[in-house]
Amino acid sequence: MNMNRTGMGVSDHAGATVCVERIVLDELKLDEVAQRQNEIQCSSIKEKICHSVRCSVGQWKIWILKWIPLLSWIPQYSVRENGLGDLVSGVSVGIMHLPQGMAYALLASVPPVFGLYTSFYPVLVYFIFGTSRHVSIGTFAVISIMIGSVSERLAPNDHFLTNGTNGSVVIDMEARDVQRVKVAAATTLLCGIFQVLLGLVRFGFVVTYLSEPLVRGYTTGAATHVITSQLKYMFGVSPRRFSGPLQLLYTLVELGRLLPQTHIATLMISLVALTALITVKEINSCYSRRLLLPVPIELMVIIAGTLVSHFADLRAVNGVDVVGEIPSGLVPPRVPEVGFFSSVVGDAFAVAVVGYAISISLGKTFALKHGYKVDSNQELVALGLSNTIGGFFQCYSVTSSMSRSLVQESTGGKTQVAGMISAVIVFITVLKLGSLFEQLPIAVLSSIVFVNLKGMFTQCQDIPALWRSSRVDLLVWLVTFLCTVLLNLDLGLAASIIFTLLTVIFRTQCPRYSLLGRVSDTELYLETESYKEAKAIPGITIFRSSAMIYYANAELYQEALLKKSGINVSKLLKLKKRKEEENAKKKQVNEKDKQTGVLRELANRMMVSMKNVSESVHCHGTDQECIINDSGIATVTQGNMNCSFQPEQDSEEEERDETDTHSSSCDGLQEHTHSIILDFSPVSFIDTVTLKTLKNIFQDFAEVDVTVYIAGCQVCVVQQLERGGFFSESISKSRLFPSIHDAVLHCLCQSQRDRSRSEFALDMPCVTRL
Repeated sequence: MNMNRTGMGVSDHAGATVCVERIVLDELKLDEVAQRQNEIQCSSIKEKICHSVRCSVGQWKIWILKWIPLLSWIPQYSVRENGLGDLVSGVSVGIMHLPQGMAYALLASVPPVFGLYTSFYPVLVYFIFGTSRHVSIGTFAVISIMIGSVSERLAPNDHFLTNGTNGSVVIDMEARDVQRVKVAAATTLLCGIFQVLLGLVRFGFVVTYLSEPLVRGYTTGAATHVITSQLKYMFGVSPRRFSGPLQLLYTLVELGRLLPQTHIATLMISLVALTALITVKEINSCYSRRLLLPVPIELMVIIAGTLVSHFADLRAVNGVDVVGEIPSGLVPPRVPEVGFFSSVVGDAFAVAVVGYAISISLGKTFALKHGYKVDSNQELVALGLSNTIGGFFQCYSVTSSMSRSLVQESTGGKTQVAGMISAVIVFITVLKLGSLFEQLPIAVLSSIVFVNLKGMFTQCQDIPALWRSSRVDLLVWLVTFLCTVLLNLDLGLAASIIFTLLTVIFRTQCPRYSLLGRVSDTELYLETESYKEAKAIPGITIFRSSAMIYYANAELYQEALLKKSGINVSKLLKLKKRKEEENAKKKQVNEKDKQTGVLRELANRMMVSMKNVSESVHCHGTDQECIINDSGIATVTQGNMNCSFQPEQDSEEEERDETDTHSSSCDGLQEHTHSIILDFSPVSFIDTVTLKTLKNIFQDFAEVDVTVYIAGCQVCVVQQLERGGFFSESISKSRLFPSIHDAVLHCLCQSQRDRSRSEFALDMPCVTRL
């Protein structure tokens, strides 16, 4: 082939043709032609540190704008373009914050007013440090129930039992709530610290280990826990608290046992609230395009429930549980009790990861839809600062809410200003209007939580879609859901992540191994099982694995190669060894034959002359006697020597037949396969186990006269092979080729030289036409 000529002919669309002529390139020639750089200039760690701490004015400006995004976009804020939309959106989301904040506080096992605090402080912090323009930070059902499980575990009702009137035992609710607020604040602070530290070390990619099926299955399972936790408020019963695995099943059994004790007034309030909420929310969904704003049914139900409870005195007359005292104003900051850190460290890390996963997934969804970028590491820092600062104000952990974020986006919100306006609505409520909701029945808040989880349970529609698209992802979804439901939230998350990683490992250990064939008149090599026009090249086996090769599947790769190539190396080695032993024996026999050569020659002459004699003949000489019988065996006696011989021609034929029998499988196979090409295009790195496996493959096939080549090897893999000492006198870099086509052409040329079989080369033109 000639490298000096490269021609291209192009015609319309489907008729376009390309013609390229060049020499066959192996790795050595490629390094020379492409002028590979042995050392790529990279900044040292010292240079990177010096660059990052450089204190120039420009560097400080970049650093400040990066870590405080508010300063980069607020000077460019256009009131004319964004003001009205942000105002309407902020008011709408603020109205949603009020009922959801108080309702989700029940999930966190803290008084409702702390849900309002959680809807205020963290929202202001995210307004300063966040990069997403449409997410609504605040309370969220899944995070609330995770915090509630920690609060109830470290501050259970049993620790606050006191003696009441008439010798009864009652729970000191005030002391219990104070302790649970401390636990929630400590968990939130530690969660925020985890998130800030992970963001500072650029660890935002950690959420990539939480696949979408895992997150959706986990949130659906958590929603099941939320529903179960609210049933006691809706039925007005007081079940025992269970912890550990299967706690949800035990709770359901306990609730079933207490059904005869259902508080009728509380149940009626719950049913009425549920009916109103479901009906109006369906109307909002059906007429969302016609309605300027969704009907704030949650706020309307809270106001109606409060008024009915106040004027009917439901607490005193019917014994309905109500919210109780809501202090007006804001509480001063207070350092959370760090003594709880050792008890909540695992829960705090789980909350940090799950909260960030939910927030960043929503943020990226809206960013993709509206054409802007969300910094994943900055989002981690912003969420961490929201939780850290919120922990000092007795807030519990926050994340983005799907329902509020959708309202914020659909009502015209365009920037983070909408979040600040919603915080102002909550601030006014906490200062002046909080005490008005003291008579609100808790059953109303539970009904709000119940209805708002509809979106979580609609995720069950993923099951038929995953069944059609990916059974493995479906298995991840189902296992995550079941683990979350049965093992509780923390153990369920850990088990789900482990199972997801195991599915990845399992798929790398069971990849698709295939043989490739060439499509006629092209340089394309495709799977022979999938493409009819992909024809195997005689004498050459091209092998590909769909997964990368590493220590967990290196041995499986070697076994699959032996199976697909049809070459039984161990059997061929045994046959080769046997043949060598037979050759050695034959050599010994030949040496013995030299000593009796004269006698053999004499016997053969006499047998030829007496071939048609049917009975024994005696030949007498001076000192020799030869006897030949009907079976063709000659006995020659000379002095004291007595030797028996068979005809030499028959012996040679039998010996040749035996040799052919032993070597037919070896030589016959060698006529078919003389080269093996390993397609390394899926390989991104080489570990020590893979390196040893490759050496064994090259050595084993070399012993049966089959040459192994590697094609499509990336430069980083070549460098790792060099550092690992893979190349030697027996395995040179000329065994590596940049493409399968180069390797095939080399094999055909080599086979033509070695065996003078040019018919293969004729079918493989050096000029490739597409």
